[in-house]
Amino acid sequence: MLYRDRAARASTVPRKLPSKTGQNVYLYLMLVPVVAYYAIFHFVPMYGLVMAFQNFKPFKRVLGSPWVGFENFRVLFTGPYFVRLLRNTLLLNLYDLAFGFPAPIVLALVFNEIGNLRFKKVTQTISYLPYFISIVILTGLVVNFLSPSTGVVNAIIKGLGGTPVYFLADPRYFRLTYTIMNIWKNVGFGSIIYMAALAGIDPQLYEAAVVDGGNRWKQAVHITLPGIAPTIIIMLILRMGQMLSVGFESIVNLYNPAIYETSDVINTYVYRVGLQGSGYSLATAAGFFQSVVSLALVAAANEISKRVSDTHLW
Repeated sequence: MLYRDRAARASTVPRKLPSKTGQNVYLYLMLVPVVAYYAIFHFVPMYGLVMAFQNFKPFKRVLGSPWVGFENFRVLFTGPYFVRLLRNTLLLNLYDLAFGFPAPIVLALVFNEIGNLRFKKVTQTISYLPYFISIVILTGLVVNFLSPSTGVVNAIIKGLGGTPVYFLADPRYFRLTYTIMNIWKNVGFGSIIYMAALAGIDPQLYEAAVVDGGNRWKQAVHITLPGIAPTIIIMLILRMGQMLSVGFESIVNLYNPAIYETSDVINTYVYRVGLQGSGYSLATAAGFFQSVVSLALVAAANEISKRVSDTHLW
């Protein structure tokens, strides 16, 4: 009898459930390498930003270098190349925003309409491949394709009766070349995000549209695009943060002094001044300016999105 009473009392005592941390301990462990990466390679190096306000001397290090206040920023903003750097950086990003940003959206919509599963997989794989090619190899391919003597593009131009063009020595063609190369490299991989968003749209909406007589175009306009609109907005906000950042590796492998007029950007200026010219403080000031403006653009884009829609980052 006594045993039954104890068992009854024990069954009525609520069991202590593990905490949320205990339930998700393995997820937190998986997060550790990511946090460590950003802490070591992104947050700790931010200490070096103080060089933007110093006349940095490598042998005296950061703590021993003399402070100069905003002198490096004054030199940067009043220098002979600042307007050119800012113009080229913004124009290359505007070209990419106008043509490169919609490209993966259009490609995802095309893939979504392909009915032949085997053909769809093959075309998707082909479109993804350039993303996984080293940028050095990719720019090498572009240089070979555009060669005035042996390039495929100029061979086509000559076959049509035209005169060969040295695209990488003429400032007028650099922005177009860079934009097309960027689209070629990123369009396939970028479409994956929008393909995932398309997979989340309820198929019953399309069935209802067919019943109501909606064709493919109307389905795309009234169902598909509104369904992936939040994803498009988030990606656009993130893209705004890169308006003063252009692919450094691709430009360095493509440009030369003959086309500095249209190809020289803030990132290449930082490389030339900081690493080649040992102007560490001036290069840090340029990078610091770039980061501050990028943060402001992201915040502004997020605020605008928050006011006109329900989609925003914070």
